[in-house]
Amino acid sequence: MESITTPTPSKVALKWALIGVLASIVLTYVYQFLNIDANSPVKYVNYLFFILFLILSQKEFRDQLGGFVTFGQAFVEGLLFSVFYGIMVAIFTYIYFSFLSPSVWEQALAASQQKLEAGGNLSAEQIESAMNITRKYGVIIATVGIIIGTPIMGAIVALIGAAIFKKERSLFDMEQSDNNYTDPAV
Repeated sequence: MESITTPTPSKVALKWALIGVLASIVLTYVYQFLNIDANSPVKYVNYLFFILFLILSQKEFRDQLGGFVTFGQAFVEGLLFSVFYGIMVAIFTYIYFSFLSPSVWEQALAASQQKLEAGGNLSAEQIESAMNITRKYGVIIATVGIIIGTPIMGAIVALIGAAIFKKERSLFDMEQSDNNYTDPAV
């Protein structure tokens, strides 16, 4: 007797989140080795990959459900992807800036300090105080920001994706699936 397994959104979301994080890690090192400025518009490629993998996650989940998915199911799939992705990227970010490439963090701090000094709105003591706090807690704040911000951004994208992929069963589709039903006791 064959068992019927119902697809779970977390399994599909985790798969695509892993793929997305691996792509982000590769892009991070490409940016570093090509010496691309952190403020370059090229950084938006990461956002495009995030959106692409979220949408692919929703599509695969719909396909696993036989081509039909409710708005809520598609939204939950996208949101789960965002949560998994955010947690994994946050962990990578912490490890990257703290241990793998702390020089990249120092370069970002130096650029921030130059912007603050060029702005002329803060005194030298205020800038130094802000930079000391950022040196001490900046990586942790960035990590927490990623954990919170990614699911928020993902929820917005997931709503759009859910509206695109939503395809509920019609009465005709339900009748067709009922006609294909065979009693397991027979």
